[in-house]
Formats: sequence, C-alpha cells, structure tokens
Amino acid sequence: MSSDPVVALVLAAGFGRRFGSDKRQATLADGRTLLQATLASVAEVYSAVFVVLRETDDPRQLGVTEPVGVVRAANAGRGLGASLADGVSALQLAGIEAEALAVVLGDMPWIAQSSHRRLARLATHDRILRPIYNGRSGHPVLFGRDFWPRLQGLDGDEGARAVLQLQPQACMRVELSDPNIIRDVDTVAGLACEPEPVDSKALLSE
Repeated sequence: MSSDPVVALVLAAGFGRRFGSDKRQATLADGRTLLQATLASVAEVYSAVFVVLRETDDPRQLGVTEPVGVVRAANAGRGLGASLADGVSALQLAGIEAEALAVVLGDMPWIAQSSHRRLARLATHDRILRPIYNGRSGHPVLFGRDFWPRLQGLDGDEGARAVLQLQPQACMRVELSDPNIIRDVDTVAGLACEPEPVDSKALLSE
C-alpha cells in the first residue's frame, strides 16, 4: 500500500495507429525506447509510478521493470478514457492512499522534471491541476483524490475531458515555461525531433 502524496499513472495501453507500429518500443537517439524514457523521467520525481498496459502486454518486452508497478486495462480497445478508468480502479483496489494522481501520457518523455515537481507541490485532494504553455493545455494533469471516483466512470477516447468540464471550480491552471508539456509523439517524424529547449531559469522562478 502506498501513502505517497502524489503517485504517477502512465497511460501506455493505447494502440497508436497513427504511428504505424507499436510506438512504445520505438527507439530514441539514446537507445532507450519511448516508453522507457518516459518512465525513467517520471520515476525521477514520483516515488510511486504505475504504468497502464493492455491485458496481453508483456512488461519485460516493453522494458518495464521494478519498481514501476503494472496495472492492466481490460478495456484498452475502447480508448484513452476507458484505459484511465481501468488504471484508477486498479490503484483503488490496490489500496493506494495518495493525495493526488499525476496522469502522464506514455509518449511524452521530454517534460522537464521541474515541471513535474512544481505541479506535485501544488497538488491537494480537492484540486485538479492543468499545466498550460502559451495558452495550450498539456500534461501531466493532476487529479486530487476527491475526483478519482469520477475518473473511474470514464469511457471511450476523450480522456478526462468530461471530469474537467464537470468540475471547473476545482480546476487550477498552472502556467509553465516548458514547451514539452504539449509535445507528444504521434508519428515517426515526431519521434525524430529534438526535445524543445526549456527555460530553466523561468522554471525555477515559477
């Protein structure tokens, strides 16, 4: 059972059809796979990290190793929202007692760790944190524990949009100077691009 203030849930049960192959195993310039790089970055910030995989996935083939926990999405084929609901339900069944949950996409390895840390510092049980870069919403989105039951009710491919729309009073926009919070990898061309430079001085002052 975890009692960490914030735990991370990395969504990696999607099928990435636009990519043309299993992008989770696509190789970055440093030799790591896309999913491995995302998990390594997240694990530098959160002491408890869980990854959502399909029921048929072999974690070892995907490079997922301890201490990252694996939870299964029985409804992965129904879309991102369904995978998120399965992931949150699994954490509840496991007795995770965190104050908040950081929902991270498995194809976003370049988010600055300082961005993760700033969001984690602001997390509370009754708040939803939405990182913003140049007016655009990014990831991770942090959901206080009060909203986990609503996440468990999600379905389809719209992610947590419905929860955000139903709880506008609880949503807190967090402006960040990190362009990588809006950068995921949908195509092979996106994989080949270099990470966007991050203004470290601005992040420290935020």
